[in-house]
Amino acid sequence: MQAANPRRGYILGLTAYIIWGLFPIYFKVIAAVPAVEIIIHRVLWSALFGSLLLMVWKHPGWWRELRENPRRLAILALSGTLIAANWLTYVWSVNNGRMLEASLGYYINPLINVLLGMLLLGERLRRLQWVAVGLAAIGVAQQVWQVGSLPWVSLVLALTFGFYGLIRKQAPVQALPGLVVETWMLVPLALGWLLLHPETSTAHLEFWSSSQAWWLVAAGPVTLIPLVSFNAAARHLPYTTLGFLQYLAPTLVLLEAVLLFDEHLSSSTLTAFMFIWAGLLVYSVDIWLSLRKRS
Repeated sequence: MQAANPRRGYILGLTAYIIWGLFPIYFKVIAAVPAVEIIIHRVLWSALFGSLLLMVWKHPGWWRELRENPRRLAILALSGTLIAANWLTYVWSVNNGRMLEASLGYYINPLINVLLGMLLLGERLRRLQWVAVGLAAIGVAQQVWQVGSLPWVSLVLALTFGFYGLIRKQAPVQALPGLVVETWMLVPLALGWLLLHPETSTAHLEFWSSSQAWWLVAAGPVTLIPLVSFNAAARHLPYTTLGFLQYLAPTLVLLEAVLLFDEHLSSSTLTAFMFIWAGLLVYSVDIWLSLRKRS
């Protein structure tokens, strides 16, 4: 077993979260392609490139183990549907000027995970965790009161990713083989959609002679590289450290939305962010105190 190398772990972890944080720039480059088509190609190219990586790295016995456990395959089919819904919502939000809502969704995701653990797994919340969840709820409620509607993009992103993680825990499969199986299960749906929509821009040969085509093919490696980096980082860093690094991605998305793509950060949205940041601070303090008590 390879010895832990914290320096390497930080580099890999930062690589993963920086790439995830820069996703909006990539999706803006291919914004001329409808969000559904982008996800269709993301599924297809992720399945292809992921399979190539599995062949190169020769993950032993993963397919036999899955084939002999139909329950795990069913779980991966469900988790694949959830991650596809998450991808679609994210791409749509980026290409429709809703990046601030996307950023908000990934900020509240850790607190949604805590809430799901309590509601569905019977986990008991510590006092500070209740405070953190309460602050996030106030932030969302404040948005509803000011805007007059739920920040549905934020909630869909947080809930689909929260349930995705919860369901994947029921099928303990390594990250890369798991994603490859999830995407291959979506491939028939993706191909069926393309066959039913022959009028799409990517169905024409002229499209595949353009630079946009290469950007679309890149959806495979762009999806897999941060996942592989994150998986490798997890072998060198404590999971709590990775938990703190996860805030880098929504922070980058927030900065890009305001500084690069001129999304308006209203006072009501900023107030919602401040409540959620306060909740995350309390959540982080709770983790630190819990670790300190154990040691």
